[in-house]
Amino acid sequence: MIGKLKGTIEEKQAPDLLLDVGGVGYEIQLPMTSFYQLPEVGGQVEIYTHFVVREDAQSLYGFVARQDRQLFRELLKANGVGPKLALAILSGLTADQFVTLVQNGEANSLTKLPGIGKKTAERLIIELKDRLKNWSAPLLTPFTDAVPVDMVTESPLISVADPTEDAVSALMALGYKQTQAQQAVKKVGQDGLSSEELIKLALKSML
Repeated sequence: MIGKLKGTIEEKQAPDLLLDVGGVGYEIQLPMTSFYQLPEVGGQVEIYTHFVVREDAQSLYGFVARQDRQLFRELLKANGVGPKLALAILSGLTADQFVTLVQNGEANSLTKLPGIGKKTAERLIIELKDRLKNWSAPLLTPFTDAVPVDMVTESPLISVADPTEDAVSALMALGYKQTQAQQAVKKVGQDGLSSEELIKLALKSML
C-alpha cells in the first residue's frame, strides 16, 4: 500500500497530478479541494494517498490533508460508492462540510453533487451518520467556500491555451454532464481567471 508520497510536481491538469518521486512519476487523481492547494509546477508537495486495485485498472488517489483521505476511505465503504463518486463528493465539499450535511440529515443538499440522487443521499446518511459521529475535525457551515480564495494557486495549469475548456473537462472528469459543466463555467466565466479558479467558482455555483 502506498500511503504517502513526497516529490516534485511535473504536471497538473485537474483532477490529475503527475508527481516525480526520486525519478519515478506517479499519476494521482485529487479532489478539487486538495488540487486548489497544490503549489505551482516544479514545487514540492507531500500527498497522502489511497491505492485502488481493480481487475481492469490500478489507480492512485491523493489528498493534501490526512482527514480528506480518511473520509474518502469511509465513503468507499458505503454501498454503491466507488472512487469516482467519492472524488466528486470531496471536490464539491470539504470533508467537514460533508460530515455536517450527513450529521444534520440534509439529503437534499447532497443531491446537488454529481451522481447522487435522493435515494443515494438518504443511504449515505443512514450508513455514515454513526461512523462519522466522532469526526474529530471542527464542523463548518455547509456550502461556504470550500477553500479560501487566497489558497487557490495563481499559477496556470499545464494546458493554458483555453482555461474554459480545461475547466469543463475537469468538471466532466468529476462526473458532471457536459452541458451542465459548460453552463456552470459560462455562468462564472470572467477574463483572466485560471482554470482552477473557474472550476472552484463553477462548483460553488452548482451547490
